[in-house]
Amino acid sequence: MPTYILLKNVTEEGAERLKTHPKWIVESDVELEKLGINITAQYAVIGPYDFVTIVEAPDNRTMVQASTKLSMHGNVKITTLPALPLEDFIAALR
Repeated sequence: MPTYILLKNVTEEGAERLKTHPKWIVESDVELEKLGINITAQYAVIGPYDFVTIVEAPDNRTMVQASTKLSMHGNVKITTLPALPLEDFIAALR
């Protein structure tokens, strides 16, 4: 399955929700799993983003659906990046 990187920024509503319910950020992953998306890693980060999630999804369409659904709740803004394994990138250059 293709790999995607989700760069997440918590909105003001999301920050309030984290204060009252810190596990919310992990519980929202259930929505991803229901769409057939496998979460391979998650990190809280320092810098321009608040969280980074690495996932495997069946295709771009599924990933667009998932990112849109999560963003529509108003708690996070997501930048979704398709990721290509380095070996595949190098092979494409040959």
